[in-house]
Amino acid sequence: MFARLHEDIQSVKDRDPAARSSVEVFFCYPGLHAIWFHRVAHWFWIRNFFFLGRFLSHVGRFCTGIEIHPGATIGRRLFIDHGMGVVIGETAEIGDDVTIYHGVTLGGVSLEKKKRHPTVESNAVIGSGAKVLGPFTVGAGAKIGSNSVVVKEVPANATVVGIPGRVVMAAEEPSKKADFEHGKLPDPEAKAISCLFDQLRELERKYADLADEHATLKRRVEAGK
Repeated sequence: MFARLHEDIQSVKDRDPAARSSVEVFFCYPGLHAIWFHRVAHWFWIRNFFFLGRFLSHVGRFCTGIEIHPGATIGRRLFIDHGMGVVIGETAEIGDDVTIYHGVTLGGVSLEKKKRHPTVESNAVIGSGAKVLGPFTVGAGAKIGSNSVVVKEVPANATVVGIPGRVVMAAEEPSKKADFEHGKLPDPEAKAISCLFDQLRELERKYADLADEHATLKRRVEAGK
């Protein structure tokens, strides 16, 4: 148990440059506390003590501002940074070394009692405010930009941004380290506008060439008269 606690604390120190000591992480990181609450709640849940599981989950939500359903399956070294407003649904599955920022929802889109929440594979990064909705898979090493709304499968190592989320970059090789530089994510709208401007400038150049040719021909005709 103590080895697992040490692993949790070390994972925060590895991924948050603001973490100065293990004591600070132990007492002052609600994302870590939410995971610990969930482990106990999940233990009761899988043993059919459903009320105790939900009650502990509710206490954890009250204390941390992070709501994790006790039925959710969470791997090792999950890092919930800041965490306020994070919601993880009952049938969500999260792999190892995943990073989730505040305001993220791993939600469902069905009222049926079946798999209805996403599966997030290992080493994925989900930016603040992103909504991942549905029983599909976010591939290993994928990155989801802040405030994106993702409603379909995300390939491994891909980068998704926008509403609805679209794949804007497919990594050739998986990253060995989580990439937190969301400001460097591609902007598909800006790229499309830039392409339109390039086409407009090319049309203007061609128009100017045609205008020059027309003027030249006009002068020759007038001179021939």
